[in-house]
Amino acid sequence: MAIAELSIIPIGTKSTSLSSYVAACLKVLQDSGLTCEVHGMGTIIEGDLKDLFEVMLKMHEVPFEAGALRVVTSIKIDDRRDKETSAKEKVKAVMTKKSEV
Repeated sequence: MAIAELSIIPIGTKSTSLSSYVAACLKVLQDSGLTCEVHGMGTIIEGDLKDLFEVMLKMHEVPFEAGALRVVTSIKIDDRRDKETSAKEKVKAVMTKKSEV
């Protein structure tokens, strides 16, 4: 399973507020059924790498469909194949080690 962190930034909109664009992108993600976690600067998605790319492409198109003239999408992917993991497990591992320091 892969973990991706995604940030989609519409440019060329009529307002500085982007929450409606983000909400529309999240609707696409939620409809995909993939596990996700939204935070203040982006979204973490977990699943098969092919499924991640498919949903990220759909999400990238959403702001264009809503009238944005330009979209900047940043993607970071952790594709670990030696064992199953999740974003929550990665945080848990760090917090456990932090308490040992």
